Amino acid sequence: MTVPETTATTTTATTAAAVGEASGAEALRPHAEDAFADELKALAAADDRPRPARWRLSPWAVATYLQGGTLPDGTVITPKYVGPRRLIEVAVTTLATDRALLLLGVPGTAKTWVSEHLAAAVSGDSTLLVQGTAGTPEEAVRYGWNYAQLLAHGPSRDALVPSPLMRAMADGMTARVEELTRIPADVQDSLITILSEKTLPIPELGQEVQAVRGFNVIATANDRDRGVNELSSALRRRFNTVVLPLPATPDAEVDIVSRRVDQIGRSLDLPAAPEGLAEIRRVVTVFRELRDGVTTDGRTKLKSPSGTLSTAEAISVVTNGLALAAHFGDGILRPGDVAAGILGAVVRDPAADRVVWQEYLETVVRERDGWKDFYRACREVSV
Repeated sequence: MTVPETTATTTTATTAAAVGEASGAEALRPHAEDAFADELKALAAADDRPRPARWRLSPWAVATYLQGGTLPDGTVITPKYVGPRRLIEVAVTTLATDRALLLLGVPGTAKTWVSEHLAAAVSGDSTLLVQGTAGTPEEAVRYGWNYAQLLAHGPSRDALVPSPLMRAMADGMTARVEELTRIPADVQDSLITILSEKTLPIPELGQEVQAVRGFNVIATANDRDRGVNELSSALRRRFNTVVLPLPATPDAEVDIVSRRVDQIGRSLDLPAAPEGLAEIRRVVTVFRELRDGVTTDGRTKLKSPSGTLSTAEAISVVTNGLALAAHFGDGILRPGDVAAGILGAVVRDPAADRVVWQEYLETVVRERDGWKDFYRACREVSV
């Protein structure tokens, strides 16, 4: 017996409307479909290409939303992901098939960001999310129970609490599973039947939920963090894997950091900092050199610290620096505003990483033209 999808659809829509009305423009971090609603609307109006079942946009329009472009009516679509277009095209094409998508990469390569925007463009809803942690239970992937209803009336459809995946299956939507490798292995394996059979059995009721057309899953994972649970070969085979690389060039990384800092700054009512581009480039240079273990000119080999020094961490450092400049400075991003943030990002292991950082300061930063103020600021916070 197949569970009807009408109730789930109505409940989801009602809940989403209530939450949206309550949060409105005051949300600290609006969902992608809200923050970029105008772009999605413009793309839908201009999109005359075939769309898979229950997709809001065609695959071409989804890729354009992620990568940016200009529509025939002059509407500018801002890039959400700066990187090889082919990777995004492969990811979008995967979602148009019956294969799930796994976004793989080291921390800070925009896996979650890409996942959210793909779901927003495909389904118009990026909130069907399972956040993976070491404590994620099986109920988060399958379903749970309203125990008051369960005790009063026994197992019934009314007592069942659907997971985001179950709702996505019933409604033909895109579900997201973040940090898949942080979920315990036995909970991971509960995905196998969903991904291979497109069915979620409910043995307590003698029923099942069958996925309708349009359903798919986007998962993100990395194998660099501690506490990672390896994916079984059976589960990995259910995914098409797209590896998101670190930005290929310093200019690309500076562009990514600048765009995200600008977006975050507007949401926090921080002043624009066009003069801060030099400091953004400096932060990116420091992170890339320590991450790669060699200076930009290739002349000096460096020791790398224990942290990842990702693009996401560079964004955090610059955003915090911008807040310092706005609230305790003259509004212009300066070396003193980012020095403490860089120290915190680099020195994760107080013993080993501090030696790496001091060596980098004295052998590279101290001798670099135009970096004297930055050197002094870093020395002050490193004492």
